Amino acid sequence: MRIEWADGQMPVLRSIRERFARERPLEGLTVGLCLHVTSETGCLVRALAAGGASVALCASNPYATQHDVAAALSDEVEVHTGGPDDWADSVAAVAARAPRITLDDGADLLSALHAVPELLDGMLGGTEETTTGLVRLRAMEAEGRLAVPVIAVNEARAEKALNDRFGTGQSVLDGILRATNILLAGQTVVVLGYGWTGRGVALAAHGLGASVIVCEVDPLRALEARMEGFSVMPASVAAERGDVFITVTGGQDVLRGEHFVRMKDGAVLANAGHFDVEISLPDLRGAAVEVREVLPLVRQYDLGDRRLNLLAGGRVVNLAAADGHPAAVMDVSFALQALAAEALATGSFTPGVHPVPDGIEREVAALKLAALGVEIDELTPAQVAYRSLTSPPLDR
Repeated sequence: MRIEWADGQMPVLRSIRERFARERPLEGLTVGLCLHVTSETGCLVRALAAGGASVALCASNPYATQHDVAAALSDEVEVHTGGPDDWADSVAAVAARAPRITLDDGADLLSALHAVPELLDGMLGGTEETTTGLVRLRAMEAEGRLAVPVIAVNEARAEKALNDRFGTGQSVLDGILRATNILLAGQTVVVLGYGWTGRGVALAAHGLGASVIVCEVDPLRALEARMEGFSVMPASVAAERGDVFITVTGGQDVLRGEHFVRMKDGAVLANAGHFDVEISLPDLRGAAVEVREVLPLVRQYDLGDRRLNLLAGGRVVNLAAADGHPAAVMDVSFALQALAAEALATGSFTPGVHPVPDGIEREVAALKLAALGVEIDELTPAQVAYRSLTSPPLDR
């Protein structure tokens, strides 16, 4: 029922599934998925299976798995979703199927395949959903180790606008509010990282009445944040001012001991990055004289004179404390994934990281607009001709 609810809010992916069922573009191919196992992922799995694929699924983050969804999908496809201790074995089990196409969220499955080169024989390529995964894959490419093509779904324009900005922006604050029930209006929210996801978090927090401080290491992003009306300062300065801290960088130790000693009593710490390494848990434990669970998703660290509240153990807060992106957002992300898989199955790509083909982006955007009942203009033939001019037109 959870998958069916998501399906009702994912009209773009549903239309692709219906076409896949007619055309069967993935017939005979094993497709391996290493993604967050959620109801929305269940809809993607069903679309790929409708296209003829033999699907094997494992979790990119075992802490975020919706186990009822995993159980439902296990009646339809191969599912490997153990706990944190079994996570590497789950990834290895999907890799052992030697999938011809992979869909990754963090590049873990593709990395596992590269560790056993014979599993790469006949592989058509993969897709990648996250910045973290693309950093890993581009490093492999620079070293000459990336043996297959990868389509960078994470960098599609539609993905950045809807998934990163609006999806994460809403779901991160949803997770924080579910875990704490605090009032954000009047609070100072510190957003560490101002990529597309950080933008979304900052915008959503501002919309709820919070004052927003942005911390960045990239001067261009910091300039954008300042020109968009947010305060910008180093994390060491923001540490003294913030009430709620949200890490959104994809890096590690973004908040650490030197920041914890400056924070206010009662500060809330949340991570919206890919792994639970952005908030230094060793530093936090080392500074605490006592640790206790004050709410189901809130661990309080007593530093002696102040208390800091860590949400969801430092894991991705929108998944560990809420339900992740709304299905309407994942509709676009997973439509891009499904069409990218089709492109890998039917096209020809060289090894390396590739952008999402423009035709796929436009198809998904058009389908989403149609689902929303939105119509747009088209260029006239004269306007198309004008765009192709190589010199200024003469005065008319």
